[in-house]
Amino acid sequence: MGNGVSYDKAITIHLSVNGSKQKIVYSRHCGSRDIHDLLTAAAGVSRWSKIILRDINGALVSISPTMPVNNEDTAYSVESSTPENGEANDEILQGVLSHVAEQVTKPLLSRAFRINEMKEEMVSRLTAMEKKIEREGMKTVEIGQCRKELNYIREELFAAKSHHARFCKCAAPIADSVENRIVSKRDVPKYSKYTLSNETIEYLKKPTFDIWHWESNEMLCLLEHMYHELGLVEEYNMNPITLKRFLLCVQENYRNNPFHNFRHCFCVSQMMYGMIHLCGLQKIYNLFDLGILLTAAVCHDLDHPGFNNTYQINARTELAIRYNDVSPLENHHCAVAFKILSNPECNIFANVTSEQFRIIRQRIIMLILATDMARHSEILEKFKSQIKAGFNFKDTEHLTYLNMAVIKCCDISNEVRPMEVSEPWVDCLLEEYFNQSDREKMEGLPFAPFMDRDKVTKPSAQIGFIKFVLIPLFESVAQIFDVLNDCMIVPLKAALQKYEDMKDEEEAKMKRDK
Repeated sequence: MGNGVSYDKAITIHLSVNGSKQKIVYSRHCGSRDIHDLLTAAAGVSRWSKIILRDINGALVSISPTMPVNNEDTAYSVESSTPENGEANDEILQGVLSHVAEQVTKPLLSRAFRINEMKEEMVSRLTAMEKKIEREGMKTVEIGQCRKELNYIREELFAAKSHHARFCKCAAPIADSVENRIVSKRDVPKYSKYTLSNETIEYLKKPTFDIWHWESNEMLCLLEHMYHELGLVEEYNMNPITLKRFLLCVQENYRNNPFHNFRHCFCVSQMMYGMIHLCGLQKIYNLFDLGILLTAAVCHDLDHPGFNNTYQINARTELAIRYNDVSPLENHHCAVAFKILSNPECNIFANVTSEQFRIIRQRIIMLILATDMARHSEILEKFKSQIKAGFNFKDTEHLTYLNMAVIKCCDISNEVRPMEVSEPWVDCLLEEYFNQSDREKMEGLPFAPFMDRDKVTKPSAQIGFIKFVLIPLFESVAQIFDVLNDCMIVPLKAALQKYEDMKDEEEAKMKRDK
């Protein structure tokens, strides 16, 4: 990450507890709560106590797996306080509920794992039988017997797959009726209040912003700040508490995928916020339009299952069937977004007119659907033709394609950021790709070579994407906003050179090893 932590190894944090030197060690798999419990143990207080960390300058340090590492000379001082009885009881209750949930879930996960094993075995048997049938010279009786066995295996596999779907949610959408409304699982008072420094407020507007240093509640606070700072709360006459509930509900409807998770949502939204300020979009758009752009970025990957459209279509998932193989994920993201907004407690657009809401809905859907990479060439070519003919800011169609190009830039903007911020995202994306290709192999589905863990390397994954997707897209937008040349095109070309150098080093090493 940007703090220099190696997530392949244990992480050590040095502490000063009442003048005594101590340290804690944790892995990248630990969450903020796990680290908090280590800190309370080091401080010799109850795990329900509140813990505050300060660096040698007295600044507060966020308790998270991405906190900057230190040494004995720069040990963090630990401050603790005992919570009120009500708070302690609430925390204890949450702990008990978590323990009960774990005990209930373990058997289900074990059962799902056994079903996976059975599916894998059946796929192998199915493949072997199909190959046997294809062999030349088989007798009619043998073929008939093979076909019988094949039908039996297929029925068994289908039954296992249907049974497994009850326990495994990884590729399934939210399965509830239209009447069921999505609500936040946390109450707003539990949402901590943060005071942002002027430095953070200005830093938030820049494409160099390091998104790895912030925990979930801090990201919620920063998103809330964006709505207030842009004047969107006043423009839409939002209830500030409703905005909090909306953002909480959005966070809870991003899954814990390696890449398509709430931090990715925040990353895309922060880049949209940064481009609004960087490109001076306030001078081109009214606040109503800016609210649509930011909200589309916030909602653009809601409930992403971690498996792309190609998998959904090939596996014939419920999503692919529901949306007739046309952008199934993006359509689902839109549906979840407006399901959240259908809940009065989360509807940040409750006070607009019916006609205004119709426009909001139409445009948010258009922007989220534009993030489907299958439409990349279509959108970019149309946008380029408009630029070539003379881009007109008063032309509605021109502005529509500009908006689509902007949200696409934000969605795939990681390589614009400094290398120490962008490179961990590549690891996250590859992990998600590998999970998908492993699953596709297991289910006997086609899989993309760029997702195959046996063939892909970090430079091979990035070079073509930067050269043929990112640079042409950002250069097109930079023709309208030339400020992007220095702060986005230059870093993109530097990243391309870095990965090309990395590829050369890998090839040279392979030659030496031969």
